[in-house]
Amino acid sequence: MTAIPLAPVLTALNRIILGKPKVLELSLCCMLARGHLLLEDLPGMGKTTLAEALARVAGLGFRRLQFTSDLMPADILGMSVFKAEHQRFEFMPGPVFTEVLLADEINRSSPKTQSALLEAMEEGQVTQEGQTYALPNPFFVIATQNPQSQAGTHPLPESQLDRFLMRLELGYPDARAERELLTGQDRRQMLKAMTALTDARHLLAWQEQVRRIRVSDPLLDYLLQLAQVSRQHPEISDGLSPRGLMALKTAAQAMAMVRGRAFVQPEDIQAVLPAVVDHRLPVPKGSKKASAWLVAAVPVLPA
Repeated sequence: MTAIPLAPVLTALNRIILGKPKVLELSLCCMLARGHLLLEDLPGMGKTTLAEALARVAGLGFRRLQFTSDLMPADILGMSVFKAEHQRFEFMPGPVFTEVLLADEINRSSPKTQSALLEAMEEGQVTQEGQTYALPNPFFVIATQNPQSQAGTHPLPESQLDRFLMRLELGYPDARAERELLTGQDRRQMLKAMTALTDARHLLAWQEQVRRIRVSDPLLDYLLQLAQVSRQHPEISDGLSPRGLMALKTAAQAMAMVRGRAFVQPEDIQAVLPAVVDHRLPVPKGSKKASAWLVAAVPVLPA
């Protein structure tokens, strides 16, 4: 495998988002795996900063769309406008026509508006009034949402959650990182000064290389056992779908590449497992997360 210069990318991200190396590693994996990322946490935890930092370091076009209760699907996708000079309707693309779309506080919009992103996230295209319009390639959605306990939120439906390869939480920074936030340079100024370390062409090549990361037969068996146990476990109401299983495999391949290997190891699968499966596998309130049940139930196989 050709060496991939991903370490400088992670270093640049760690200068902006302090004390969260695992979250940043997973976020980069999500982008390399052609997935979409859902960031769930309290306001003010750095979700928007992380989204913009990813776009800037990758040299991609970035647009931020604030989701509100009155946002309509056309505000995301675009609409046809009558042009008097041409005597015809012309399609005016919406904010979704970008390389990185930040859907900020996505769960403050109605379910109808949330679902407007389904085709875009799955097919990389938008269909309006019978016409299909291709989105840029690469196309990466980073959505943020506030906890369901907060007022004015609408839970994302299962079909929407499944479109996100990973769901991550940033959590509070540790004491050392928070002190640096208080005494160091303003993060907004640092974002503006950030330089791109790659571009869309190189990112697409890296995404293709992820698919060529080797997964041994024993590890394929391990993935299949994880899926099978999820469908039979008494604490998990709905098991992992085939699409979810493919997502887990691709995320593990991306993790292996980020860590500089041309093959997947068991720890790569376990590193991405919570982020990939926990939002897909509902468990009773107060129970352990699905990934914890699966790790306990399925023994790790050698690579």
